Amino acid sequence: MRVITDEPAVRKGRWIEKWEPEDPDFWARTGKRTAWRNLGFSILAEHLGFNVWILMSIVVVSLGDVGFAIGVGQTFWLLILPNLIGAALRVPYTFAVPKFGGRAWTTISAGLLTIPCTMLLIAVTTDAPYWFFLLTAGAMGFGGGNFSSSMANISFFFPEGKKGLALGLNAAGGNLGVAVTQLFVPIVISLGTGIQLAYAALMWMPVILIAALCSWFFMDSLTQARPDGTSYKRAMSSKHTWIMSLLYIGTFGSFIGFSFAFPSLIKISFVEFKGFVALAFLGALIGSITRPFGGWLADRIGGARITLLNFVGMAIGTVGVMISVGQQNFALFFGSFILLFVLTGIGNGSTYRMIPTIFSANARSRASETGEDIGELMTSAKRQAAAVVGVAGAIGAFGGVLVNLVFKFSLEGENKSLTPALIAILAFYGVCVATTWWFYLRKSFAVARVPSLAYAGV
Repeated sequence: MRVITDEPAVRKGRWIEKWEPEDPDFWARTGKRTAWRNLGFSILAEHLGFNVWILMSIVVVSLGDVGFAIGVGQTFWLLILPNLIGAALRVPYTFAVPKFGGRAWTTISAGLLTIPCTMLLIAVTTDAPYWFFLLTAGAMGFGGGNFSSSMANISFFFPEGKKGLALGLNAAGGNLGVAVTQLFVPIVISLGTGIQLAYAALMWMPVILIAALCSWFFMDSLTQARPDGTSYKRAMSSKHTWIMSLLYIGTFGSFIGFSFAFPSLIKISFVEFKGFVALAFLGALIGSITRPFGGWLADRIGGARITLLNFVGMAIGTVGVMISVGQQNFALFFGSFILLFVLTGIGNGSTYRMIPTIFSANARSRASETGEDIGELMTSAKRQAAAVVGVAGAIGAFGGVLVNLVFKFSLEGENKSLTPALIAILAFYGVCVATTWWFYLRKSFAVARVPSLAYAGV
């Protein structure tokens, strides 16, 4: 006779076949422990991905001090390329989780981080040409891809009511890598005599190897995270996939774009305050800490409400930066950017929490309309949400490319001012406010012709 147990059924290669996080008894007995263990090691690997991804933002500020003369345009290309490659890798990285399993892919993606570190070591110790620095910056994009695979993987481990916090912690742990790099790399490269940029590469290699080993020996893969072509097709054909991707450009695109640019913007726009580049890490630190708070608020108040208010606040912060640039008021400039980082973190958490809620609401609506099995539809909804997490993460990262492009063209313009870039960013936040209200909060206006999801409390 077969014995029924609440223990996860694990097969060779640490694949778990039985995983029922929505079952309270299963979750309390074994699911919770397994899920949090996987989350912990996922955060470690993703954190290192962000460490490496953002590395050029600090290296580029110090290149002039060690004899590499580069202009404003060249500076921003070194910031744009990691953004661009990291964003492009996010979609294939998401699909790698179903292909290889969360455990194996986390190990592989962590190991790939040694490539840009090795290239940076070569670049700063061999008087490398500018094109090699561009290749190195592009290779740092490996770190940007880790986010989507990690988020897609972890989304399967937790029940609906816990996903906001879990995804928020996972993302915040990764985002925190930006602050850690911007805090510690300037200290490490200053050890000894002069600036030692080689240390910026060497300091990460042992930790990367440790993270890869931990992923291999302590993480698991879920069979229910295997490919589901129908779910992916439905996700890609859903308008909500692209709406949420647009909103995530506004939140995560701003976070990562500002994180890459902030040290250079301080140095370029406020030369007399360039010593404050050492405090640039505060923006990413605060933005990372507030991300799980955004998920927590979304769980209790509603992701759409928090997201809309968040974009209003980001518009106010952008106006503050505009005023500070015009008045050359560094205190207002720094404070306004800190406000923007706080709100990008909250918005990152709230928008990501909206994704599974939207697809779950659509599944329940479809079940009531067609009579299809609610269990199967909810399973498909989870898979669709995981796919959208990857797509939105990729498109959101492209937002970082756009942010740095508008900064580049604005600073290279006739007036060499940030104002045109800030006006463009402000206008985009206005679009995000209108989009959030129209699709997720509009309760009466034109709902008969164009329905919204306000009824679902997204």
